[in-house]
This record gives sequence, structure tokens and C-alpha cells, in this order.
Amino acid sequence: ESIFTEMLQRRIDAVVVVEDAMLNANAGRIVEKSLKARLPVSGLPDRVEAGALLAYGVDQPPMFRRAAYFVDKILRGTRPGDLPVEQATKFELIVNLKTAKALGLTIPQTVMLRANRVIE
Repeated sequence: ESIFTEMLQRRIDAVVVVEDAMLNANAGRIVEKSLKARLPVSGLPDRVEAGALLAYGVDQPPMFRRAAYFVDKILRGTRPGDLPVEQATKFELIVNLKTAKALGLTIPQTVMLRANRVIE
């Protein structure tokens, strides 16, 4: 509670929840407290369903499937150091218009056109 009070006193405009075990474990509470304080929050895609304003990041299911490929290679005897390093190529933008409306925000049309998913 005190963190959000301090953020408002310091005129913080938004909250970004990054990938971190402690923050992930508390992301729902962070979204809840942020909305109560009328601070837009951005973070992991599953939090947009819970009320975060938006999320932009790697589309996780394809990455998990690709990880299975590497696990299979290792279990079949390939040394991990012999496997190539891969970089994510598919990202997604998710926007929660319900949250935007509740916060009195207008999402620019250019952002809406780029969104992979919109929650209304």
C-alpha cells in the first residue's frame, strides 16, 4: 500500500511489471493496487485479462514448444553447447480497452492497429 501512495506522491504515471519471480508471484496484487490508485499497468500478457492496460512481449507458447525441441535434442545426446542460440521472432501486443476506459485513457489508433488482441 505504501509503495502506491509514494508513487502517487512522486507523480509516477504508470507501472511496468517486468519478468521477475517475486513480481510475477504478486502481479495480480500489483494490477489490483495499480488500478485502485488509477495508475495504468503494463506487464505479462496474462495480466491484461486481469486488468493491466497492455502487454507487449514474446508470444510464450511457441517458445515453450521450441524449448521441447531442445530438450529432445539433449536427451538424444546432443551437447547443449553444440545447440544454436535462438532469439524470439514472434511478439504480441495486447490492449485492454475496458481498463483504458476506466482510467480515462484513449489508446491511439496506431497502437490499436498493431494490437494482436484487444480486450473490450
